[in-house]
Amino acid sequence: MKKTPICLVIICLLLILDGCGNNSSMDTDDSSNGNVDMESVSTDRIDTINNYISMTTEITELESGFSVVRYDDDYAFDLFLEQGGASSDQDVLRFLTETMFKGNAGLQMGGDTFGCSTISVANTDGGYLFGRNFDWQTCDALVIAAYPEEGYASIATVNLDFIKQGAGFGVDFLTEEMMSIAALYAPLDGMNEKGLCVSVNMIQDNTTIQQNTDKPDITTTTAIRLMLDKAANVREALELLEQYDLHASMNYMIHFAIADNSGNSVAVEYVNNEMIVTETPILTNFYLAEGEKQGVGTQQSHTRFDILTETLENNSSMTALEVRDALDSVGKDNFGEFESTEWSVVFDQSALTAVYYHRENYEVGYTFQLLNAR
Repeated sequence: MKKTPICLVIICLLLILDGCGNNSSMDTDDSSNGNVDMESVSTDRIDTINNYISMTTEITELESGFSVVRYDDDYAFDLFLEQGGASSDQDVLRFLTETMFKGNAGLQMGGDTFGCSTISVANTDGGYLFGRNFDWQTCDALVIAAYPEEGYASIATVNLDFIKQGAGFGVDFLTEEMMSIAALYAPLDGMNEKGLCVSVNMIQDNTTIQQNTDKPDITTTTAIRLMLDKAANVREALELLEQYDLHASMNYMIHFAIADNSGNSVAVEYVNNEMIVTETPILTNFYLAEGEKQGVGTQQSHTRFDILTETLENNSSMTALEVRDALDSVGKDNFGEFESTEWSVVFDQSALTAVYYHRENYEVGYTFQLLNAR
């Protein structure tokens, strides 16, 4: 990647993580196509084109709205943690401007609510698979592989539309290096070299997450970066989250889906700022934790949850193509809305591959191999 002097720009990162769930006007249709027939669908669609992609340190557009990049340099995340993390997106901004972007201009991050579905299942070919849909309006997605000197290598996905230049400038004003670094602090899902997978999903609720104790602070997307960089399994991910006060980006209520390569999969939710862990292979956009909030969320998210639950009941293990078909069965095209499933990804937690499908084109997959060394 060509390194351009960046002493004239300050990056304003407002890391919106409406974490995977639609607002009421978008997410009220409770219709569905029913459970996907794995045998018939997978057999008919076995001819999926797989494009094996080698990532470089230059941002490469594979098709309109879908790009990839590899980042090998230090992005100062250990320093971010050592100085106490951040209790708001503006604090993330201040850290980046002081350590990575020495200058003054404006960039901000924002967006509307979005919807997601995740599924964890045993791989018929051995190991485990983790599938994820990201539902939103048309956006520019970036797949970014990170190879930190201290921490695990990872591959993650970012919505570049959440990174917007202030003062009337577009994101093209940013250098590629600046965009890559900003993206590293704004992942929405990902997998690391130990096979740990993480996704953030939104819950439509009128509360938020603002834990305020004497612990260091972290925001939604930097919590994902923390887990990808530092956790080898679900247990370690939970221990890390417990060491920080979480502050929800843009004040949206969210929950995390976390799964490892031994088959452990959980939802991490926050009720009255208390972290609650629920074992589950499926997560959409309503609370799973027992208690006063259980079930709160959109009706459509319940429908998607039921479809995936029935799929797992009928399939104790699945192939990567079958997970793709399960994600297709809960994609936004099934609900007649203006949104689309902007990306679907199937992570193989043993082979360390990620197969992406862009904008519900499930006939074409882009395959990335995550390496555990430079």
